Amino acid sequence: MDRRDFLVGATASLASFPAFADVPKSFRPGLWPPLDERNAFVAWMQANRGEDPLYLGQRFERYQELLSLQDLWTRAERRAFLLTPREEFVRPIDRDQAYAGHYLDIGFGMSITPPGTMGRMTSAIAIRPGDKVLEIGTGSGYQSALLSYLTQKLWSIEIVPGLASRTRALYDRLIEQGYREYAAIATRTGDGYYGWESEAPFDKIIATCGIDHIPPPLLQQLKPNGIMVIPVGPPGAQHILKVVKKTGEDHAIRVERSDIFGGKIIPFVPLSGGHQDEG
Repeated sequence: MDRRDFLVGATASLASFPAFADVPKSFRPGLWPPLDERNAFVAWMQANRGEDPLYLGQRFERYQELLSLQDLWTRAERRAFLLTPREEFVRPIDRDQAYAGHYLDIGFGMSITPPGTMGRMTSAIAIRPGDKVLEIGTGSGYQSALLSYLTQKLWSIEIVPGLASRTRALYDRLIEQGYREYAAIATRTGDGYYGWESEAPFDKIIATCGIDHIPPPLLQQLKPNGIMVIPVGPPGAQHILKVVKKTGEDHAIRVERSDIFGGKIIPFVPLSGGHQDEG
């Protein structure tokens, strides 16, 4: 992935721009938008979530593309995608590109991953209500926002202080606008390689940055039979692995790995931090 240079002005706080929605109906488990028809979805979302029909139309069109590519596997994951306002998590100058199928610069040398990649990673991690989930790399905030429709136990770590602060402010603004589900997302600034030990163990871990190995601290913080989805490989040439932690009758731990994109290279920004100086 290109880590593009950017002007200082491009990193202006997303939190300083008004949200499009003024959500009249808060999310709850029984709240379901229409999943099968564009006009019904847009009308329902306008009435129940107060969102802009321009972006709702773009969201539904990208949703149909994700369905055709089998990137969203369950009804719950489809609902999560349709309820998450991705346009709020990109820079204001890129809002018309929010649902494009490519990376977008979000400043700080980072980018937001395409919707299809995020959709399949979300599906592969197989979140159930009540699962404790750790995200490595808060980034734009979109991934944890997406996950908040699947569980209300979310922790997210970002190593870049300015980005972590901006995204936390964005969550807080959206909560005030009515997206109260985002209050479930706990955030902090730190080195994601070492996880969040005080909150461990986790049922699921999702990493939104690449590394050439599976970090031992993350594996240790994963519950038995827990699932981690993580891009693994050299810079710019990662494969997204589903990692399942298994514990045998002899209490020995083994790890099952599978490639959720069937061997396709999916480039990610590298996981940075102190581990790079170790060894």
